[in-house]
Amino acid sequence: MDWSLVLASQEIETTIVGDEGWALVVGENDFDRAMAAIRQYQKENHRWHWRQPLSGTGLIFHWGTLAPCFLIVVFYVLGETRISALKSSGMVDTQLVWAGQWWRLFTAVYLHADMGHLIANVTTGLVLFGLAMARYGPGAGLLAAFLAGVAGNLAGLAFYPDPHRGLGASGMIMGALGLLGAEGIAAWRRTRATHWLWRGAGAAFLVLVLLGFSEGTDIIAHVGGFVSGAMLGAILHFAPETLRGRMGNAVCLTALTALSILTWWLALRP
Repeated sequence: MDWSLVLASQEIETTIVGDEGWALVVGENDFDRAMAAIRQYQKENHRWHWRQPLSGTGLIFHWGTLAPCFLIVVFYVLGETRISALKSSGMVDTQLVWAGQWWRLFTAVYLHADMGHLIANVTTGLVLFGLAMARYGPGAGLLAAFLAGVAGNLAGLAFYPDPHRGLGASGMIMGALGLLGAEGIAAWRRTRATHWLWRGAGAAFLVLVLLGFSEGTDIIAHVGGFVSGAMLGAILHFAPETLRGRMGNAVCLTALTALSILTWWLALRP
């Protein structure tokens, strides 16, 4: 399946056949180009040992998801035990953001109001981050989900009346869900069957309603993160394949780390 997606991204027509095993059939004129694309894919992805298949589902899960979940737990513990000003310095406050503290849109993603809020986001994020990181790569998937979470905070800034305060990783988690909802684009590009588009988007939207529309939740941030994640997922599907390769993911992880350090430095500076 991975190989067929690689060839589809290069606009090489292919057919999946299977009897005693699975095989790809391509035209004679496309054979050399197809082999070159597959070799490049294997070269860029052979070290992804953190990606593991989920038995019986056909899905791939990336255990690197433990890193962002652990990080938000660390931020919660620090805010509760050692750095009492962490929440007040990093949460979204519409009045302060409009006054120029834009970094709060980013830092708020790392913060949580209480233990229940934290547990809900960690358990949900563990699954959705793992699936998104496996599909798009650990760097590209995580950076896209983070930016979707920031976009969710930005939506709150636009639609909530002043004053409004908000915090939490749920917008980022819904961003990961949006990335997964865009997965139907890969099947559509391969088959040109439009039902793959609305199936993927519809399934993800139902999960959004189930998880993101609960009473007392930040629905605007959830919807903003979901829509932004779906848009970023669409962009990634049409982006060069190298963006989801080893080097591309390293660049994305570096950008995410630098952005996080910069915004928290701005938030905590004297």
